[in-house]
Amino acid sequence: MSPRLLLALTPFLFTSVAHAAVDCANASDQATMNQCAGQENKAADKELNTVYQQITARLKGEPSKKLLVSAQRAWIGFRDAECEFSASGVKGGSIYPMIYSSCVTRVTKDRTEALKQYLKCEEGDMSCPVPGA
Repeated sequence: MSPRLLLALTPFLFTSVAHAAVDCANASDQATMNQCAGQENKAADKELNTVYQQITARLKGEPSKKLLVSAQRAWIGFRDAECEFSASGVKGGSIYPMIYSSCVTRVTKDRTEALKQYLKCEEGDMSCPVPGA
């Protein structure tokens, strides 16, 4: 790529970076609100995956690890079906991505809190499937 072409493209490179950093607290158009809901969803999913990995590490070599994997897969199916239903009233509309993402975020945060409880199991608690740290 020639230096002249690179200089000509530089403003476009900075423009895309500027668009990536949106002000979600002051979002005023639907596209931005959809983007912000997606970002919040991504953050919730990242936290869920961190907690899930902590649990699977504790269950390494345990037969119950397969049960956790099965439960998580079933939960993902539930989450997706629940949020499709929850957002079905606006399907096809410009607000659908925001409504769907918000539902996924809420359900994901609930699941994350439930998984966090497994990480708080005390030694000797027979009702808890995850060994203490």
